[in-house]
Amino acid sequence: MRSDLHKAFTRLTPDPLSAIRDACAFVAEHAECVRVVEGALPGYARALVDTDMPGADVLALPSAGRANASTELERRAAFVLMLDTVNFGSGYWPHLRKRPGHSGYRTIEARLLDLFEREGPPPAAELAESTPERCAEIFGQVLAPPIDELMQHFADAWRELGEWVASRYAGSYVSLVAAADGEAQRLIELLLELPMFRDISSYRGRPIPLLKRAQIAVADLADALPAPLGSFRGLERLTLFADNLIPHVLRIDGVLAFDSTLLERIQREQLIAAGSLEEVEMRACAVHAVELLSAELSNQGSPRSPRELDRWLWQRGAARAYKAEPRPRARSIYY
Repeated sequence: MRSDLHKAFTRLTPDPLSAIRDACAFVAEHAECVRVVEGALPGYARALVDTDMPGADVLALPSAGRANASTELERRAAFVLMLDTVNFGSGYWPHLRKRPGHSGYRTIEARLLDLFEREGPPPAAELAESTPERCAEIFGQVLAPPIDELMQHFADAWRELGEWVASRYAGSYVSLVAAADGEAQRLIELLLELPMFRDISSYRGRPIPLLKRAQIAVADLADALPAPLGSFRGLERLTLFADNLIPHVLRIDGVLAFDSTLLERIQREQLIAAGSLEEVEMRACAVHAVELLSAELSNQGSPRSPRELDRWLWQRGAARAYKAEPRPRARSIYY
């Protein structure tokens, strides 16, 4: 099914970033369960004008140690790509063994950082042999339901990445990044060669690409790698990195409205099926709302790109007001 959607998507557009915007506008226009509250956008934008936007310090990186410049580039590229390849599982987080004071994502990030500090980056050929048992060891988990399913997904994703980098790029993560020739969109297209990066759903018979992890991998590599390798052209064209947290933040802030049935299910902490109408609408409407918010900020003379707004909204979601209410959760390999 996902392979068919990917083929349909690639047939329809040579420009994945424009395709995301068009598809999300289509969902917002036809949505049944989620609505963008466009009247709230001017006030929300005005409140943002004097807000300091977070810088590029969101991502943890392994220490350089005594590595030379070439080794350090490879180490950083490997860390970002390995992390963003398993940057999903929010629907499993309530069952994850977390580090004290860490969210689910920060636990995964910290455990992977420990591996790099302790052993260095695993060679791509070794990554291609990943197992659920090895993933559970790295991330400090017990292979019991439902985390055993998540560790299987992690192992599948790492095997896919390792095999690809080993066979296509002679085991070099830097060579993969360099193959994009400095183009953000080209790197997204390369990552879409991996089936588990193909974040495309079907909605009313139309492919809806969201491509959260492919886009965030490009953004993280831009933050992690020095010029010229990390200087990607077209970063301003990235969309919101659609997950479950930002729709939650936008709903509480009055920019999105969920119908009563969906809201009741979320408040009961009932899982929303990945790829369902409700799940696609929440993510796609969040992308469209942020596009409108970015345009409104430009009209007010304070331009902010969707990428900048994503970072701000994601960090905003860590505040107590947003943690106090249940957020939508789906068990997905895309976020």
